[in-house]
Amino acid sequence: ITAVALLTTLMLVGGCASDKSYVKAGFDFSALDKIAVIDVRGDINTDTAKNQIADLFEAELIKKGYMLMERTRAQTLLREQQSQALDWAAPRDAARAGLILDVPAVLVIDIPELGEEMTITAKMIDAETGGILWMADDSGGIGAALAAILRLGPAMPDQTSQGLSPQKASQAKTIIKKMCKTLPAAARRR
Repeated sequence: ITAVALLTTLMLVGGCASDKSYVKAGFDFSALDKIAVIDVRGDINTDTAKNQIADLFEAELIKKGYMLMERTRAQTLLREQQSQALDWAAPRDAARAGLILDVPAVLVIDIPELGEEMTITAKMIDAETGGILWMADDSGGIGAALAAILRLGPAMPDQTSQGLSPQKASQAKTIIKKMCKTLPAAARRR
């Protein structure tokens, strides 16, 4: 029990390292009636893991008052428009996706690093202009002490065919929650 408590404490304390956030000055976020999470990319290999990351962002967006287009529906509509060749991380292509989906903004997520340290970047892009409305970047690790302890035991993968490992899912949730604190709230709808 003591070892479990120590590991849990180290995981929580080891948490976040850095964060950067940018909000487009003067933009009225209450005008966003619906957004779509259109892409999760980077050092993440399975659709299950990508869906876990997207779900964590969507939960935080809902808490902020945003209405979301169902992700499966969005992906189906984009496939029907034969837009798979587009690079959703590019603002112009992300804006095109927003127009296809008939949403005023889209969210794209990048995970360039998924190891002891996890880095996540998210961009909310205006579908009309292709401009970035909100961008946040954060990273966190499991902590040097916990990493050393985990290296003593059998290696645990960051991802499996079932998605992120429990440690990575917890780490992602902490990072995403911190990132979304900087996102302006949408208008409350009845």
